[in-house]
Amino acid sequence: MPDRDEIDSPVDTLEPQPDRRSLPLLHLLPNLVTLLGLCAGLTSIRYVLDGRYEIAAALIILAAVMDVMDGLLARRLNAASHFGAELDSLSDFVCFGVAPGIFVFHFAMAGMPGLGWLAVLLYILCACLRLARFNVMRDAPPPPGRAHFIGVPAPAGAMLALLPVYLSLAGWIDTSDLAVPVAIYIALVGLLMISRLPTISLKGLRVPRNRAVFVLLGAAVFVGFAVIRPWALLVLADLAYLGVIAYGAYRHRRRLA
Repeated sequence: MPDRDEIDSPVDTLEPQPDRRSLPLLHLLPNLVTLLGLCAGLTSIRYVLDGRYEIAAALIILAAVMDVMDGLLARRLNAASHFGAELDSLSDFVCFGVAPGIFVFHFAMAGMPGLGWLAVLLYILCACLRLARFNVMRDAPPPPGRAHFIGVPAPAGAMLALLPVYLSLAGWIDTSDLAVPVAIYIALVGLLMISRLPTISLKGLRVPRNRAVFVLLGAAVFVGFAVIRPWALLVLADLAYLGVIAYGAYRHRRRLA
């Protein structure tokens, strides 16, 4: 028979407790991606000051891709944390608030430092308020009905703010001499970010099974077009998104009426 002390001993019946002073290395991956996106946003400012606008724009787009990836990784790895959420918000403010504002000012409004800088300050402050509101509402229950955002998200706002740059890089319109229209436009983009308009969210979109193949083919065409004419594609994407926002605002106004 086994000794009574062996039976009563908890050594063999209790599993070893994990060391709370350490964490799996993979749980650091989302924060690492966030920091890489922040580096991309900061480096874009450097290239803006050097006048290398194509590289600067590509780095802000890269920061937006990183912003999507860190959220996906945090959910897949079950590594979401308050620290990561706050770090992501600070990175978004730099990459999608400060960097696009400085970019557009240096690109099109440097000759009009008064009104141009006021418009940029308005855009950056709106991005800050947008992110602060998002942080406060992070744990709130989702709105009823199909999932959507309230106002334009910061990454989408950055892509819209860079529309004058995309137009010039695509060779369609030289917006570098249109300081006043660009200043008005970027201020309006800032106001869209803090608006209460419902805007489209990819999480709320569903595709019928019999049409999934067309979505995949469309994605392939999108990627091919992005390789051949990236700036023209970004112009079209921004214009399409503005059209969706206008339609959503019309429906929202009718619903309230």
